[in-house]
Amino acid sequence: MGVEEEVTVTGGTGVLELNGVFDPPGGGTVELPQALRIALATGQVRRPLAETLRDVLALLVDGRYQLAGPARLPADHHLVPTSEWPPCDEARVSYYRTAIRTGHRPVAVVLSGARPLILDGHHKIAAYEAEGVCASAVLISEAPA
Repeated sequence: MGVEEEVTVTGGTGVLELNGVFDPPGGGTVELPQALRIALATGQVRRPLAETLRDVLALLVDGRYQLAGPARLPADHHLVPTSEWPPCDEARVSYYRTAIRTGHRPVAVVLSGARPLILDGHHKIAAYEAEGVCASAVLISEAPA
């Protein structure tokens, strides 16, 4: 999937697990910092990924992880949404569809495991699907032993 980095998470909150557990405190969703949301929306994800995604990584259980991307997901990649699907904000999906048609590649964040979870990017994934384009994503997965 492209450039890969390894990172070790210590002191993670355990909200996210590779086996498909997504359990934010109080239920619902996790709000990402504005700077990260903007970077993902514009496709301007900076390296090292471990630094850029530090707020997301802090939600994981402690362990070693591999970060890859951003790169296109295979067309047959089955993702599990962590919030309402399809997303109800049609204006946001439309915004991303326009961006995709003009050559921009907004980036989703996917936790790859037994059940690949869309951590961020539901509207982006929906827009990519509507445009018939493979989504661009950063994948977080377990690092090889």
